[in-house]
Amino acid sequence: MGTAVSSEIDQGVISRDPEVMGGEAVFVGTRVLVRTLADCLQGGESIDSFLEGFPDVSREQVVQVLELAFESVIGPRSDDWNRQGLR
Repeated sequence: MGTAVSSEIDQGVISRDPEVMGGEAVFVGTRVLVRTLADCLQGGESIDSFLEGFPDVSREQVVQVLELAFESVIGPRSDDWNRQGLR
């Protein structure tokens, strides 16, 4: 991620760099495509199963990416969500 055209977006969780995986969105610090998480979840796999297959990705990174996805659809979460221990 050392090029001028690379970009880290969304609090350093997702990175896009033309020199890494053709510029596709990856989890920061890995070569694991964010698309792979979506494909696994759509295919019925659990987050735990995804993490077993991609140990370079942390649970926190997965949670942050899912939060970003939800926020893009429904808006930011409320403080109640965090107080309920859902995070």
